[in-house]
Amino acid sequence: MPATEKTVRRSLLVASAALLSTALTAPAALAAPSPATSPPAAPPAHTPVVGGERLGKPGTQVNLAAGVPVLPKELSARSWIVADAETGDVLAAHDAHRPLAPASTLKMLFADTLLPKWPRTTTHRVKPSDLAGVGAGSSMVGVKENETYSVHDLWLGVFLRSGNDAVHVLAAMNGGVDKTVDEMNAHAEELQALDTHAVSPDGYDAPGQVSSAYDLTLIARSGLQKKDFREYCSTVRAQFPGETKKNKKGKRVRESFEIQNTNRLLSGDYDVPVYQGIAGVKNGNTTHAGATFTGVAERDGKVLLVTVMNPRKKESNEVYKETARLFDWGFAAAGRVEPVGELVPPKSVADATAAPGPSASPGQAGGTGTGSQPVASAHTGGGADGMGVALGITGGVLVLLAGGAFLVNRRWPLPDLVRRRPRP
Repeated sequence: MPATEKTVRRSLLVASAALLSTALTAPAALAAPSPATSPPAAPPAHTPVVGGERLGKPGTQVNLAAGVPVLPKELSARSWIVADAETGDVLAAHDAHRPLAPASTLKMLFADTLLPKWPRTTTHRVKPSDLAGVGAGSSMVGVKENETYSVHDLWLGVFLRSGNDAVHVLAAMNGGVDKTVDEMNAHAEELQALDTHAVSPDGYDAPGQVSSAYDLTLIARSGLQKKDFREYCSTVRAQFPGETKKNKKGKRVRESFEIQNTNRLLSGDYDVPVYQGIAGVKNGNTTHAGATFTGVAERDGKVLLVTVMNPRKKESNEVYKETARLFDWGFAAAGRVEPVGELVPPKSVADATAAPGPSASPGQAGGTGTGSQPVASAHTGGGADGMGVALGITGGVLVLLAGGAFLVNRRWPLPDLVRRRPRP
């Protein structure tokens, strides 16, 4: 280094040290102005909108340009969002952060919070107190007191029939409703789903219970990192244990009955066909919330998440029809449209400085880890009807969230629905 440059740097260091010494030793009256002469306090810093400023603006947010298809005209939902599940890009949104009652889509947060806690083979004998507090008019799968169920059975009841009775039994196994709700809210905060506040574990209408299209999409994206979550939300039909009764010969037997997924894009209905590439996630409907839905679908290697909340149009299955239109638009626009925001990673991941490394085992929480072979088909044991589970693996792309690792551009297997499967 030239001598002149060294001299200049040394002089600057000496001057800085002198100024610092003066500031530290100056009288208090000189170090800080009196309150009367102090400048006014700066206004609080602007709190950024999670996912990007445009997502906090009212109305529809989309970057239409040459080659980008126009949005569907027949959209009446109070809030909706279309996002790329791999990159996290939000392709378009309408009032994405608007707080609304979530109905049973909140069960995605319940499942994402509790699924890792027990192996699916764990069994529980239902006590009358387990079913206390189930709201009047709740959707039920048919859990009976003094009968024994596996955790696998109960999760099928949660995902397929949106059974509040199954939710309350799992909450009881977890130490009660209050503890479970506290854990759900803590998990929502970790996911940066800051519009969400759970009051009940099942999504039953309750004062102050809200979420948003943005948050439900974050929650679904997190849940889909779990192998069991992917399986349950893509199961079309399954067998559920019934009551133990005496048969004609006087022998006590326990039969089962079929349950079917109430997600109409997955199971189909008279006015809604099965959506090509659909692989979950969760629907809901209450008097206060109206119809809500979050779905995930894959097409040509692209995996999209769409959430639709409370369509004003009250026609049959309107929430599914609007979701299908948004999926169609998203698949046509993907790769052409400039994003308007992003799905953020969980807090712990965003704050982490260490290089990510997969640490999930092939069990409940994480699915297959790096280096593991992908699952060849969805699990069909434990009472699930193999024809009712989406079989096969697509090239569906999702981020990995497991054991503190959150890897983008990571291929994760999504169940590939049989495209030509006849309607149930």
